[in-house]
Amino acid sequence: MKKLIVLFCTLISLSVIAGPGKKAPDRESGKGPYKRLILRGGIVVNGEGAPARGPMDIVIENDRIVRMVSVGNPGVPIKANYRPKAEEGDLEIDVEGQYILPGFIDMHGHIGGSADNIPAEYVLKLWLAHGITTVREPGSFNGVDWVMDHVKRSEKNTIAAPRIIPYVGFGMEQSSPITTPEQARKWVKNIAKRGAKGIKFFGAPPKIMAAALDEAKKQGLGSMMHHAQLEVTNMNVVDSARLGLTTMEHWYGLPEALFEHQHIQNYSPDYNYNDEQNRFGEAGRLWDQAAKPDTEKWQQVRDELIKLDFTINPTMTIYEASRDLMREMNADWHKEYTLPTLWDFFQPNKYAHGSYWFDWTTDDEIAWKKNYQQWMTFINDYKNHGGRVTTGSDSGYIFKIYGFGYIRELELLREAGFNALEVIQAATINGAEALGLEDEIGSLRVGKKADMVIVGENPLRNFKVLYGTGHFRLDDNNKPTRSGGVNYTIKDGIVYDAKALLKDVRDIVKQAKEQ
Repeated sequence: MKKLIVLFCTLISLSVIAGPGKKAPDRESGKGPYKRLILRGGIVVNGEGAPARGPMDIVIENDRIVRMVSVGNPGVPIKANYRPKAEEGDLEIDVEGQYILPGFIDMHGHIGGSADNIPAEYVLKLWLAHGITTVREPGSFNGVDWVMDHVKRSEKNTIAAPRIIPYVGFGMEQSSPITTPEQARKWVKNIAKRGAKGIKFFGAPPKIMAAALDEAKKQGLGSMMHHAQLEVTNMNVVDSARLGLTTMEHWYGLPEALFEHQHIQNYSPDYNYNDEQNRFGEAGRLWDQAAKPDTEKWQQVRDELIKLDFTINPTMTIYEASRDLMREMNADWHKEYTLPTLWDFFQPNKYAHGSYWFDWTTDDEIAWKKNYQQWMTFINDYKNHGGRVTTGSDSGYIFKIYGFGYIRELELLREAGFNALEVIQAATINGAEALGLEDEIGSLRVGKKADMVIVGENPLRNFKVLYGTGHFRLDDNNKPTRSGGVNYTIKDGIVYDAKALLKDVRDIVKQAKEQ
């Protein structure tokens, strides 16, 4: 971990790298996979953009969808003669009227790594409980071996966990920084041998980036980048995409690519990157310096990135406290689902990354609201012109909790202008395509793996029904109530009771508070 500190402190403003928490225990929850599983009467949203259709029966054999059969029409009894016949030993689950979607893909999910001692079980079960069946782990900051242990156990389904796609932070576990293209190539080859599926960059000199990205392509590795403000003058999003970068994280590097009358962000004279409030406060004023929508520069950047088949993974959710701090501090789920170690980490602290509420003002929030408006406009425009947008959460920072933060990202894409089916597309098939897994996961089709989310209410009408705390509303007896929450998450054909997973998490939090 000391080697990691040397490489990453200056880029991610961490004075202390958090110690990894307890590894996930052997799986006790979830049943299956089954030789044959039949879901009866669900309403299917396939993830590819097709409208909802149902009731339908889905037949799964050994983790593969083998039949999807329409068995009637809404509002009338299901036609029994349409239904696939059950065989001896089959498990049948009645999901009549419930919505079945492809398993969600979180393209930016750390298994801890922010506060100290976040147990892996806590994170993994919160993800599963919110329908997340695949996670791209960006950086492996808990240590490559620690993350790879969970990757392998998840592949074998010996732990309750989503599928984990491990990316390693560039230069991680080197005894000294990478300073030559030859060193970069050697490092890439090494992490490929260790099982990494990709690399996370923060920034590097162009010659080193070019060598690393070229070698990554040769090794079949993906790439993602947080264009850190310390390096973005050497390489903005367009520069890195031209070199072969496949995915950008957050939004750093995109406004800089849209500069028309400057090359460097117009920082205030007293700015200091190591001051977290400086860093986030002025980041909230960056989009205002970029080209405006529909200008020639805007269109030029948009069209070139689309031509390069570049993926934008915005993670809007992680910065939301910047535009409404009180909302995030008082979210419904903190009481029962936020670990004490995380809650303490979120408090203002000049030593902690992302805990920048030293003196956060109305004007700071207004600047960030305006920041979001132009950021969202670009993301929606990118999607409308054929660009790939995916969903990621980056939870564990800035008052965002695993699973809950991801569902909020769906709501924010809706705010950005995506219609509900476009949001689901971003959350499913788009992520699968970005990972090169579209033939296996990401949509509900015969031949694909049985990764699914089953929810009792219509998420296309209201994404709030996906939150583990449900949707707050008035019932038929004029009483405030909560409804919704995922009922089942199916990953690799294993059926998880989402509400039972949430109870496990509440127990973990309760025990931590008692201790």
